[in-house]
Amino acid sequence: MRFLVTGGAGFIGSCLVWKLNQQGIDDIIVVDQMDASEKWMNLEDKAFQDYVDKARLLEYLDTNKLRGSLDVILHMGACSSTIENDASYMKTNNYLYSKKLCQWALRNKVRFLYASSAATYGAGELGYSDEDNVSLRLKPLNIYGYSKQLMDAWVIKSGLADKVVGFKFFNVFGPNEYHKGEMRSVVAKSFEKVVAEKKIRLFKSHKPEYAHGEQKRDFVYVKDAAEVVWYFVTHPQKTGIFNLGTGRARTWNDLALALFTALRIRPHIEYIEMPQAIRDKYQYFTQADLTKLRNAGCTHAFLCLEDAIKDYATYLTRNAYL
Repeated sequence: MRFLVTGGAGFIGSCLVWKLNQQGIDDIIVVDQMDASEKWMNLEDKAFQDYVDKARLLEYLDTNKLRGSLDVILHMGACSSTIENDASYMKTNNYLYSKKLCQWALRNKVRFLYASSAATYGAGELGYSDEDNVSLRLKPLNIYGYSKQLMDAWVIKSGLADKVVGFKFFNVFGPNEYHKGEMRSVVAKSFEKVVAEKKIRLFKSHKPEYAHGEQKRDFVYVKDAAEVVWYFVTHPQKTGIFNLGTGRARTWNDLALALFTALRIRPHIEYIEMPQAIRDKYQYFTQADLTKLRNAGCTHAFLCLEDAIKDYATYLTRNAYL
C-alpha cells in the first residue's frame, strides 16, 4: 500500500509515519510545511519515499502524478493553535484545504482519513457523543474548533460519513510535540521546569464548581492514538467520524502528580492565573464517549494516564534537547 501523510513532520503525523514503519511500510509520501522550528527532526529516523511541501500538494495532485498509485491519505495537517485569531486563515487552511483534498481522494478512489478535534464540542453543553446528529449541533468555543466543525459538518451533510473516517482527537500528548511551542502538552512544557525547579504550574479555576487543578480533560497518549488510526487503516469497511480519547476524564492535578511520580520528585503544584484572553474559551471538562468507536469493533485498551506519563517521561529524559 502507498500512503500520503499530511502534517507528516508534525506531532501526530510523524507518529503515524513511525507506526507505518513499524508495520514494515515505507512507501510513504510526507507532506508538510517546514518552518523555523526543529520539526524536521521528527523525520530523522523515519523511512519514506518522498516529501512534498504543503503549498505544492494540490498542484502536485492535479498533475495526476499520484492518480492510480495512491491507496490511503492520512490527513493530519492543520493549524492546531487554539489561540489563533485569523479566522480567514483557519477556514482556508483547516477547512477548505481539507475539503479539496477529500474531494480529490474520493474522485480517485483513495481512502481518506482525517483529523478532527474534541475542540468541536465547545463547553460540552450537548455532551460528548460523536453521533452525526449531535455533531451537526455543536458550538465550538474558538476558531480552531470551528474550522474542524466545518469539515465534520460538510462530510456529514454531503453524505460522505460512510466513505471517509474522521477522528475527534482529545488531549493528545507524547513524543514529537516539542516543536509546537505553546501548543505543546503541559507535560512537555513543564518537564524541564519540574526537573529544575521541582514544581509545576497549573491554571487556577475560574468556575466555582471546579477547585484549582480539578478541571478535567480526556488525556490520550499519542501511541494509543496511532493504534486507533491503524485499526481503521486495516479495516477499510469501517467509516464515520469517531471520538479518539480514552473515555475517562482526569484532572490536571492527576496529570501533575503522575509526572512527579514518574520523575520521583516530591509534588509541588503552583496555581497561576488563567490568561484573560482564553478564560471564556476554556474547556473545563472533556470526556470521549467511546460507544461508536467500540461498536465499530475497535477494542484497543488505552494506557492509563500514569503509565502513559511514565513512558513519556522516560522518553523526555533520554532526549535532552526537549
